[in-house]
Amino acid sequence: MSIVVEVVGALGAVLIVLIHFLHVLVLRPKSLRTKLHKQGIHGPTPHFYFGNTLQMKTLVLQQQESQAKHKQQEDEDVCVSISHNWTSTLFPHIHKWRNQYGPIYLFSIGSIQRLMVTDMEMVKEIILNTSLNLGKPSYLSKDMRPLLGQGMVSSSGLIWAHQRKIIAPELYLDQVKAMVDQIVDSSNIMIRSWESRIERDGVVSEIKVDEDLRSLSADIIARACFGSNYVQGKEIFTKLRDLLKLLSKIYVGIPGFRYLPNKSNRQIWRLEKDINSNISKLVKQRQEEGCEQDLLQMILEGAKNCDGNDGLLSNSISRDRFIIDNCKTIFFAGHDTTSITASWCLMLLATYQDWQDRVRAEVLEVCGNGNPDASKLRNMKTLTMVIQETLRLYSPIVFVERTAFQDINIKGIKVPKGMNMQIPIPILQHDIDLWGPDAHKFNPERFANGVLGACKIPQAYMPFGIGARVCPGQHLSMIELKVILSLILSKFRLSLSSSYCHSPAFRLLIEPCQGVVLNTTRI
Repeated sequence: MSIVVEVVGALGAVLIVLIHFLHVLVLRPKSLRTKLHKQGIHGPTPHFYFGNTLQMKTLVLQQQESQAKHKQQEDEDVCVSISHNWTSTLFPHIHKWRNQYGPIYLFSIGSIQRLMVTDMEMVKEIILNTSLNLGKPSYLSKDMRPLLGQGMVSSSGLIWAHQRKIIAPELYLDQVKAMVDQIVDSSNIMIRSWESRIERDGVVSEIKVDEDLRSLSADIIARACFGSNYVQGKEIFTKLRDLLKLLSKIYVGIPGFRYLPNKSNRQIWRLEKDINSNISKLVKQRQEEGCEQDLLQMILEGAKNCDGNDGLLSNSISRDRFIIDNCKTIFFAGHDTTSITASWCLMLLATYQDWQDRVRAEVLEVCGNGNPDASKLRNMKTLTMVIQETLRLYSPIVFVERTAFQDINIKGIKVPKGMNMQIPIPILQHDIDLWGPDAHKFNPERFANGVLGACKIPQAYMPFGIGARVCPGQHLSMIELKVILSLILSKFRLSLSSSYCHSPAFRLLIEPCQGVVLNTTRI
């Protein structure tokens, strides 16, 4: 009799699992898609398990093969020729399906249904919506959990509102201005190392600047976040960088994939465990040593509302998870994005010598022989224009993503509960209809009158996001970029190395696949 009960129990468990997978893989996706089909919104036919993932990969591979053949037919100097029209190479599926199905179309990644939105009127409604009925997709905190968890980038609702309330004020412009001297000190260490290399190599030194800029950015954000414990913070960031590389290769949205004990997942689990453990040790050390005025201290203060005494938050996120996830978020949002942008900016200035000369002249006029301070940075209009144009052409962040937590009407379209919406930042920031016929060209002059004067619809420019969920670290990022670039340009003349190969790559962020190699000469 007991055997029969066990068999029936096992069969019941299997049946429950099958029903769950049927719901996740077939019934729910079909329901969401049908509701939008009835409104005239269509897209490529998805595979029931992989969605449109395989089609996307095929289109990308075909584009890469086509480009490889094209390169073979050109001169050996092709690697130093620069084209900023790279979106069709990395995202050919968006271009293809947008032309085929219109500016709003359906597609899926695994079981995750997505509504791609490139219609600017609908984009504006989404990004400017302040309702908590729109939030970040749950797969960000699930598939990207080792990196993002329930931090401010991936959370929604009350958890997100609480985290932003705690962290955002620490990144307001007045607070960030106090960090300028610290950023200058860290940057000068890198500057001196470059001077030593040139002295050793002779007149010109070939430097892979992206590696040094990544280390510099890690040093700056570690000091801002962890204060006197910044050395341990940099070690954590090194592991987070490795984690980022691994997560950029996983199949987001494929049911069950993140649970497979394959080599990649085992590495991800091990890194996550090490990073969480190291952050916990730093927190314990801070609690024993006392307070410091840094971001970690603000996170610790904010975490007091997650210890079980706050009825709104304690059931959703634990105190330890609040601390760990937000430390990771600060790394992701404030470290790699800034260093990558600085790398792209130096590449562009090395390519366009006239703009390099203009920025250098401005820096020397504003700063003389001294270091920049907060008041001087405000007067660097040309440098600001160059950074803005760099962020337009090479925005590190690729997508703005939202999920409808309730049925919601957006621009006359009834978006059903559970539908994910995706806005492709690079596609909009390269759109000729929005930016003019020179949309694929480097032209900082377009920002001479600010963002409002640069584009027909200003909301198409969103390297830091826009609306209620605009990146709270944008002031820190801009000041960091201005300090780093002004110091470099005041000391060095830059040109592209013959070994530089222009190859933007999508690895959760848009970054130079083979690095940025520049010939560097002391002025």
